[in-house]
Amino acid sequence: MAVTLPHQVVTLSLPRDCVQDEECLLAREWLVTNGLGGYASSTLLCAPTRRYHGLFVPDLPSPWGRTVMIPRLDEVVLADAGSVYLSGVEFEDGRVDGDLPAVLQEFVRHGQTPVWRYHVAGRRVEKRVLMPYEHNSVYVEYRLLEGDPVHIHVRPFVTFRMLDAALHEAKQPPFPLTAVEGRYEMQLCDGAPPLKLCLRPSCGLFVADARLSHGVCYRLDRDRGSEHLENLSSPGYFQADVTREQPVAFVASTEPWEHLECRSEALFEAEAQRIGKLLHTVRAAGADETEERLALAADQFIVAPGSRVEEQALARASGDQARTVIAGYHWFTDWGRDTMISLEGLTLCTGRYQEARSILKTFAGYVQDGLLPNLFPEGERQGLYHTADATLWYFHALDRYYRVTGDRDLLIELQPVLRSILDHHVRGTRFGIGVDRRDGLLRAAADGYQLTWMDAKVEGWVVTPRRGKPVEIQALWYNALRCIAEWGCLSGRPESEWAELAEQARESFNRRFWYEPGGYLYDVVDGEPGDDPAFRPNQLLSIALPHPVLDEQRWQEVVEVVAEKLLTPVGLRSLSREHSEYKSKYFGDLRARDAAYHQGTVWAWLIGPFIDAWLKVSSDPAQARSLLEGFQRHLLEGGIGTISEIFDAEPPYHPRGCIAQAWSVAEVLRAWQKTRGPSA
Repeated sequence: MAVTLPHQVVTLSLPRDCVQDEECLLAREWLVTNGLGGYASSTLLCAPTRRYHGLFVPDLPSPWGRTVMIPRLDEVVLADAGSVYLSGVEFEDGRVDGDLPAVLQEFVRHGQTPVWRYHVAGRRVEKRVLMPYEHNSVYVEYRLLEGDPVHIHVRPFVTFRMLDAALHEAKQPPFPLTAVEGRYEMQLCDGAPPLKLCLRPSCGLFVADARLSHGVCYRLDRDRGSEHLENLSSPGYFQADVTREQPVAFVASTEPWEHLECRSEALFEAEAQRIGKLLHTVRAAGADETEERLALAADQFIVAPGSRVEEQALARASGDQARTVIAGYHWFTDWGRDTMISLEGLTLCTGRYQEARSILKTFAGYVQDGLLPNLFPEGERQGLYHTADATLWYFHALDRYYRVTGDRDLLIELQPVLRSILDHHVRGTRFGIGVDRRDGLLRAAADGYQLTWMDAKVEGWVVTPRRGKPVEIQALWYNALRCIAEWGCLSGRPESEWAELAEQARESFNRRFWYEPGGYLYDVVDGEPGDDPAFRPNQLLSIALPHPVLDEQRWQEVVEVVAEKLLTPVGLRSLSREHSEYKSKYFGDLRARDAAYHQGTVWAWLIGPFIDAWLKVSSDPAQARSLLEGFQRHLLEGGIGTISEIFDAEPPYHPRGCIAQAWSVAEVLRAWQKTRGPSA
C-alpha cells in the first residue's frame, strides 16, 4: 500500500496558474540533498537549464568532490497506446521537448521532497524524488494514485563531470556497462566509484538501447556567456509496470549494493521521520509555518564533509562527528566566513547544538597562522586562507554558541586556538593582516587578493579590493577582543591585555570612521586612495554585533540612513544608488556579473545585521517583522522552499546567483525568530 507522509510535514504548493506554464516551470528549481554535500536538482519542468543541474550529483572522495553523473533523466508514461513525456530538455535551436505542462496537475514540496502529480489518460500518477540521508543514492519513485496500470520507460543519461569543470572536460563515452541479475554498473572514470543503476523493487527490464542526445542547451549558462551546449549519452532504458499496489523506483547510487535493497516506501518514510524530528524541535520553541519552512531549508546546508573522508574517519575515531556547512547550491563548497555567519541561524535557532559544536571543532582543526580557511576548493583536502574576516566571525559564532548552550568545556578546549589567533593578528600574519599599533585597528591588504566578504575577482581584477582598514573588520575585531576578555575570566585567566586593546580600537574607530558630511561611517580608512566614503551596508556591523564598537549616540542616524538608501524587501543593496559604480542588475557574462556583485546587488543575508541594528534603536518587533515579509513570497520563486544568494538591486528584485544560500536562509531564519514578539 502507498505510504503517506505524516500530516505534520510542512508543504509548499506551486500556484495553479504556474503549474501548466512552461516558462514558469523552467524558471523555478527544486533541490534535494543528502547530508554529504551531494544533491539532485533541476527545474520543475525537469529540463536542465544549467550545467550544475543533475538527477545524481554525489560528493565523491577527493580528488573528485561533487560530480555530475546523471545530468538528465527521460521519463515516459505509456497508457492506452499513447505516450506522455514527463520530463523535458531544451536544444540548441530553442526547441523544448516535453509534455509536462499539458498533464501536470500539481507540484508540491512535502518537507524537502518534491512531488509532481499528473493526469495521464484517465490515470493519476505521482512522482517524488529522495536522496537518503548520508547516502550517495537517489530514488525517483513513480506511484499510481488512480486508474488502470501504466507502463513507464526511464532513460538515464550519464556523464562524469566534476562540478566546477567545463562541459567539454566531461569524460566521453563509451562507458563500460555490466549487468548481473538486475544490477547494472557503469565505470565512468578510472578509480572513481562505479555508478550503480537499478529498479526497486527488482522488476521490469533494462533495454540496452544506446542513444546520443546532441546539442542539449543550458539556457542560464548561455545567458551568462558560458559554454552551454553538451552532447549526452544513454546506455538504454528501464521499463516496468506501475500499479496502485506496487510503486516503482529508479535508483542511481555509488553505495554498496547491499545498501540498495530497501523498498523506496521505507526510505521515504524514514526521511519523513527524520524531518518530523527536526520540525518537532522548532515547534516546541513556538515556531510558525514560515519558521518551519526555513528550518527545513537550513537542514540542507549542514553536512558531513563528503569528499574529505579522512576528516570524517578521524572525528569518528575520537567519538565525535565532522560537520561543515555548504555555503550555497549548486556551486559553493564549505566556506569559513559563510559557515560562521550561518552557524547561529542554521544550528542554534533549530536546536542542533551538537552539530554546532562539531562545526566549531572541525574548523578549529584547520586554523593556520592564526587564520580560518576562506574556503575548501571542490574535491580538495586543503583550504585556502585569503580572508581577513572569517577568523573574526569564528569568535562571533563561538560566542553565540556559548551563550545558548553554556558549553564551558568547549570554550576552555578552544582557548589555545583563540589565543593563537589573536597573537598572530597582533604580530601580523599572512596577506598583510595585522594590528596597526598606532591605533589598535586591524589592517588587511595584499595585492591580487580579495580579503573581505566583498570578494569578486575576475581575470586578475579585484573588483572591490577594500585594502586598508575596512569598517566591518574593525567591528568584528573589537567584538572578538571583548569576547576573549570575557572568556578569559570564565577560564580563570584574566585577559586585561585584550580589554585594553579593545578600548584602544574603540576609541580609534569612533575618531577615524565617522564621515561627518554624510552622517554615516567610512567604508575603509587608510586605504590605497585614502579614506573611502562609499555608502555600503558593512557599517551596520558596528552596531549589530553583541559588542558594538560605534558610540551609541550615532546608532539611530546610521540605521535610518541605511534603511533609506539600501533596504529592499529581500535584503540590502551592497552600494547606494548615488555611487558612480552602482549597478542595478546582476546579469551578463562573468565580468559583467562580478562588476555588479557588490556594487549594488542585493544580498539577503544582510537583513540579519540590519534587524539586529534596527531593534537596538526601536522597540517594535512587529515593524521589524514586516521587513521580512518579502522572503515569504520568495520561497515560491527561484529555488522552491529556500532563499537565493542575491537579487537585482531594483524592482522586481529578480533572484540571482545560487538558488539556495546558507547565510541567506540562516539570517532570515534568525531574524524571523528574533522578531517573534507578541504582536508578530
